[in-house]
Amino acid sequence: MTNPTELLRSRYGEIPFNPEIEWNDSLTALLSHCSIRSYLSDPLPTGTLELLIAAAQSASTSSNLQTWSVVAVEDQQRKEELSKLAGNQAHIKQVPLFLVWLADLARLSHVADSRGISHDALEYLEMFVMATIDATLAAQNAAVAAESLGLGTVYIGGIRNRPQEVAQILNLPSSVYAVFGLCVGYANPDVEAAIKPRLPQSAILHRETYKLAEQEEAIAHYNDIIKEFYTEQKMNVAGDWSEHSAQRIATVEALRGRDRLREALNNLGFKLL
Repeated sequence: MTNPTELLRSRYGEIPFNPEIEWNDSLTALLSHCSIRSYLSDPLPTGTLELLIAAAQSASTSSNLQTWSVVAVEDQQRKEELSKLAGNQAHIKQVPLFLVWLADLARLSHVADSRGISHDALEYLEMFVMATIDATLAAQNAAVAAESLGLGTVYIGGIRNRPQEVAQILNLPSSVYAVFGLCVGYANPDVEAAIKPRLPQSAILHRETYKLAEQEEAIAHYNDIIKEFYTEQKMNVAGDWSEHSAQRIATVEALRGRDRLREALNNLGFKLL
């Protein structure tokens, strides 16, 4: 799908506005994104991984500190172990390349030690947040690059379910944690994937100041759109977006082990002062 109108219709479940600027391939690629959860086992062309990392390293990074790293996992047994830790998600085992994106303060610590300079600032929450943001920006660049090459992707937040076990499998040093995983591979053509509608811009875009109450109408409208999408795609999702989202935050159990994330991060060397 390359028609701007149809892409916008798919992204919002309706045509939200008529774009008056000149369209381009980058906009097509961005608006065409959809999560792929069924993959072929076909290997990726030689050099693909390195090209994705080059794209990742082209993302912005705070103060050029580059507080992220990534582990490329291609070994089948290791992918199966990570799949179990992330909630037994089958696509992690199917995909030829599984990238685990890391918030990495160990490298800066090592550099400072090598120069005989203290690194007290690394113990503070700001540095943890910075590293997490850096990893996220890098990963999104890689995801966009992968999709531009005809590959499918899906993020795996479940990699945070059991961060200490993940760290052990990947041999992560102190002050490094896995933010999320990213599956990269060729989509299974026998399994249809559709562009999922997002919230209307009137719920997301605020001009000058934030307005919470004014989002109610937009959210109600989106509930109708997403229910129709769930039905069309034969997705087993109870209720609408509001119901589904509220249930995801209703109990601690819904966090699937991530309610203990602070303790795990402390054990992995993040003091979070």
